[in-house]
Amino acid sequence: MPAVICGSLAFDTIMSFEGRFAEQILPDQLHILNVSFLVPALRREFGGCAGNIAYSLKQLGGTPLPMATVGSDGAEYIARLDKLGISTEFIREVAHAYTAQAMIMTDRDNNQITAFHPGAMGQAHTTTVQARPDIKIGIISPDGRDAMLQHAEQFRAAGIPFVFDPGQGLPMFDGKELAHFIELATWVTVNDYEAKLLSDRTGLSSAEISRKVQGLVVTLGAQGCEVWVAGEMTLVAPVSAKEVVDPTGCGDAFRGALLFGLEQGWSLARCAELGNRVGAHKIAYRGGQNYTLTSAQTGL
Repeated sequence: MPAVICGSLAFDTIMSFEGRFAEQILPDQLHILNVSFLVPALRREFGGCAGNIAYSLKQLGGTPLPMATVGSDGAEYIARLDKLGISTEFIREVAHAYTAQAMIMTDRDNNQITAFHPGAMGQAHTTTVQARPDIKIGIISPDGRDAMLQHAEQFRAAGIPFVFDPGQGLPMFDGKELAHFIELATWVTVNDYEAKLLSDRTGLSSAEISRKVQGLVVTLGAQGCEVWVAGEMTLVAPVSAKEVVDPTGCGDAFRGALLFGLEQGWSLARCAELGNRVGAHKIAYRGGQNYTLTSAQTGL
């Protein structure tokens, strides 16, 4: 069952800071912030939420259809997707723009600071979601603002149930817009920080949000995740990682598993259990798309 994955394709420049951000930033001097971090390790990876989610779903045996834009420098990314057997039919090249770029710096406690250049992603709204008999599910992950707004309406008009996954794009929207996303969506997934921001802006608690959709998932990192259905919360236990190397893309790996489970008609709690296993496996690898999954790791 193909799944449309709306979001970004990006090149990630990932840097490792061997200290702690908290030790370099003085809280009482934030108004004149001027800091520099020495990053001995630097690498470039394929990333972006749509790319990472599609990679996870493909690893699990699903059929991802990423809907995204790349710039004039995106040929390498498209070739990679082709090599992985991931469809590029909904990927559009935008001339005179760069593919989105994320500069991600991680400290020794796995805290991250990210700078993001949207580039071609700003034209993502020019590709539309349309009804197709074989497409039964979708997800809206962080993307251009207009794209997220329009794709939500298009999913609803096409009768395709979808996951609303605002991620780092959440601050772009006010409370009224976020409440409308929730009204259109079938499921919502956020991390714990985003859950607080979503509740603050909409005035809706996690329980209230869950009553407006089929379910809400709040990921808690190493503490597992909360699954909210009809106002009731179930805590899904975490899976211990064998090694913590790089958290980049862990949330996207989780969401690929979430989509896979929803395609199978699983309960939301069972989907989250798979997501925890996949995320715990991914964190032992650098970048968002350098891990492989086996049945021993997924339990499938």
